[in-house]
Amino acid sequence: MLKEALFYENLENCKVKCNLCPKHCVISSGRRGICGGRENIDCKLYAVNYGKICATAVDPIEKKPLFNYKPGTSVFSIATAGCNFRCKHCQNWEISQSLPEDVPFSELTPEDVVDLAKNYLCEGIAYTYTEPTIFYEFMQETAKIAKNNDLFNVMVTNGYIEKEPLKKLAIDAMNIDIKGNSEFYKKICFAELEPVLETCILAKKLGIHVEITNLIVPTYNDNPKDIEFIINFVKDELGVDTPLHFTAFYPHYKLTTVPSTSIDVIKKARDMALNAGLNYVYAGNVPFSAGYDTYCPDCKSVVVDRFGYQKPKLHLDTSSKTPKCQKCGRKIDMIL
Repeated sequence: MLKEALFYENLENCKVKCNLCPKHCVISSGRRGICGGRENIDCKLYAVNYGKICATAVDPIEKKPLFNYKPGTSVFSIATAGCNFRCKHCQNWEISQSLPEDVPFSELTPEDVVDLAKNYLCEGIAYTYTEPTIFYEFMQETAKIAKNNDLFNVMVTNGYIEKEPLKKLAIDAMNIDIKGNSEFYKKICFAELEPVLETCILAKKLGIHVEITNLIVPTYNDNPKDIEFIINFVKDELGVDTPLHFTAFYPHYKLTTVPSTSIDVIKKARDMALNAGLNYVYAGNVPFSAGYDTYCPDCKSVVVDRFGYQKPKLHLDTSSKTPKCQKCGRKIDMIL
């Protein structure tokens, strides 16, 4: 399936400029942008990844990770191959660093995806595994149909999307990676930090539920200043009720000689964030049960009890529209 791309402009000599993400690729006829999913065909830009779904799964929403949005629900997860980053530590590099036609895929329509989500009794759809921005047209159409079928839409993203495309998405929740400082983005991701921060701020303004993930890579972004930078950005720009996930790195792709992140580093990062005043701070990819639970910011009792990816136990007063701690009655910033 070929689909003319959105957000591009025609230039001289049959070139086109893609305005979907901050890369703003200028693409000659017969060539593709850096993501591999958008090609200049006869002086028009096409989403050549449209409907080429290389990964599908039924996931608990906690796996995204989204902990303060619809806990205990299932999402139908989809992806196409490709990415607008070149992260040296990518966990899904086999598909994210491939062209859409170079990996096995199924041809699906947006209607197919919605039907599959409903058939598997999922409450929502997740655009994930690779960077969803690169299959924007398919995501946008699917999200609209999903909304009309009472399904929510979540996006797990590197945040590298321009403002107008983001505004036109029917997305309910986003987990956005903030990977490190500016130098980390340049050396490890071959991208820029500032557009990611702008996406985080805009998404909050648009009323999208936002959670932030920071993957801590030893010797690259694990020093206290880097961690403080993430914490302070969340606190000052997104608010203390914005969930922050610190997750552990494991050697992968082009960083196979880098050691895994120790559990102590994850615990220290979480403690730093809690001491700075953030209310919902989580740990991932490490055996640290306390880092998976949600606590009441006031009385510190467990309001969401998690064990792995099993359905969590909720200890919340849901008698009103706003969930509250059963023990002290404090409002819990969570969408059920």
